[in-house]
Formats: sequence, C-alpha cells, structure tokens
Amino acid sequence: HLLKFYAFSTFKDFNVFCSFTCVFEQAEKNVYLEEKLQVLQQQNEDLREQIHKNLAVSRQLSEENANLQVHVEMESKEKKRLSRTNEELLWRLQTGELSPHMTPSSSPIHRPASGPGSPARPHSYHQ
Repeated sequence: HLLKFYAFSTFKDFNVFCSFTCVFEQAEKNVYLEEKLQVLQQQNEDLREQIHKNLAVSRQLSEENANLQVHVEMESKEKKRLSRTNEELLWRLQTGELSPHMTPSSSPIHRPASGPGSPARPHSYHQ
C-alpha cells in the first residue's frame, strides 16, 4: 500500500508541478503580449501623428498648387494678350498704318479711332 500511496502522491505532485508550470508559462506569455501591445500602441500613435502631418502638408501643397494654377492662367492670358498686340502691330506695320519711326504714344494704336475711316480689326497670322 505504501508504494501505491507514494505513486499517487508523486502523480499528484507531478500534476501540481505541471499546473504551476503552465501558470508560469502563461504569465510569461501575458507579460510578453503586454509588452508587444505597448509597442504596437506606440507605433499606432506614431502612425496617427504621421497621418496628421501628411494631411497638413497635403492641404498646404493643394493650396500652393491652386495658387500656381491661377498664376499660370494669368501668365497664359497675358501671353495671349501680348501676342495679339504684337500681331496687330505687325499688321499695322505691313499695311503702312504704323511707321517704324513712330513713338508708341503717337501711334494710331494708342489714339481713339477717328470714325468710319479707321481700319478694321487686324487679321491674325497664326490661325
């Protein structure tokens, strides 16, 4: 009977040992997972800050892009206006209405039209 008791007692101790080992291993896993969770939460917070900064930069770049588009449109309109003026001046030179020796203030382009005898709008050469 003593051997049975010893075997039972050892088996019981073994089960207790296994239980404690399992509890200890689980506790180690929990510590590891809590540390991992903290790292992931910090990474998440860092990514949120990056998103916030990127959104701010994106908004700023969008505003700058819109301003540049307005500027390009204004430049394009000015270029077209200067091109039309240049064509008109070339036309007036070719028709003799404008002398190459005239000053800009004495040219017909800067004086009001004198009535029915004034020339029609110049024809564009770039059509």
